[in-house]
Amino acid sequence: MIPLIKNAFLNEIETKKLLADFIIKAPRLSMSEQCFEFEKEFSEYQGASHSILFNSGSSANLAMIQALLNLGKLSKGDKVGFSALTWSTNVMPIIQLGLIPVPIDCEPLTLNVMSSQLLQRLNDTELKAFFITNALGFSGDLTKIKSICDEKNIILLEDNCESLGTEIDENKTGNFGLMSSCSFFVAHHMSTIEGGMVCTNNYELAVMLKIVRANGWDRNLDAEDQNMLRKKFNIKSEFDAKYTFYDLGYNLRPTEITGFLGRNQLKLLEHNILKRNENHAALEPLVKDNPDLLTLNHEHLKRMSSFSFTVVCKTKELRQFYVSQFLGAGVELRPVIAGNMQAQPFYKKYVKDYFDLPGTQFIHDCGFYFGNYPELTSSDLQTLKSCLIKR
Repeated sequence: MIPLIKNAFLNEIETKKLLADFIIKAPRLSMSEQCFEFEKEFSEYQGASHSILFNSGSSANLAMIQALLNLGKLSKGDKVGFSALTWSTNVMPIIQLGLIPVPIDCEPLTLNVMSSQLLQRLNDTELKAFFITNALGFSGDLTKIKSICDEKNIILLEDNCESLGTEIDENKTGNFGLMSSCSFFVAHHMSTIEGGMVCTNNYELAVMLKIVRANGWDRNLDAEDQNMLRKKFNIKSEFDAKYTFYDLGYNLRPTEITGFLGRNQLKLLEHNILKRNENHAALEPLVKDNPDLLTLNHEHLKRMSSFSFTVVCKTKELRQFYVSQFLGAGVELRPVIAGNMQAQPFYKKYVKDYFDLPGTQFIHDCGFYFGNYPELTSSDLQTLKSCLIKR
């Protein structure tokens, strides 16, 4: 069988040995220096001013929306656009926190919202924010999308959980929005088992994200920010400050295990991306030669950071055929993220407005993906190639 992922980490055995040794020797395992050092190192890699570590990518998404509400940059009842092809916990915080979700269609050839589709939605709906998903190693034309959002005063957020390392127009995805989220769940570009990050260049948001992450208190803020808050709210002693809560928050803190693994796997990230891209380049010609399949477009990207290998068939019937072909060869498959989000049971329960999303529905009906990771062997690649050939 070719599973979706073979190992939890790159260099699995060595990493587990290092982790075991770290756990034995670590003075504490709750959030501390390993987490803070990982934040600094990730900021350097991403090219962002601030990185705030969370216990998952989903928590990172929740914290971004809560931070915007806490600072008054969003208000309950505001309409927030989102990529219709996305993950559940991109949309759930919008609903949970009293905002109105508005799906924006995706282009089948890029798997992402393009600027033309954003403009089409803006013709009939005024948005306060747009939470875009950079799906499966690809992205839309983010430079144009950012320009539209800047012009119309729309807050742009990015879910970069599946496109870490992708580059467009001399910049990395995740650097176009006011904030972006990243996930370190197993099978992503780098794994801390569970874990996530928010990146931003906005200092005010970075401070609020730390407050949101840890119960609403100030314990993990710099002394200057602590003093400012305590003065504003007339907190007169360190003793009182221990259990003073300044705004709405959660317990979304990571552990030192997350920080340690993040620092370890970050060193291997570029190798991971290069191997994934080599695999993708080896498989893509088979798609181009098969008239049953669509060739996905990544020409607008300076570099694609392949998350998985996505197959989009030209009809539902062809998808059924190719899914059977892959499964018969022992290849583990997945739908293309959550498909058309409007079809999900939770969405139907809480959201009544329905939008026509032809591109997303096509991907929903005709697409699937299989795993792409450095541990794929030459034999694995031959099996995958054989499944992509027209019969």
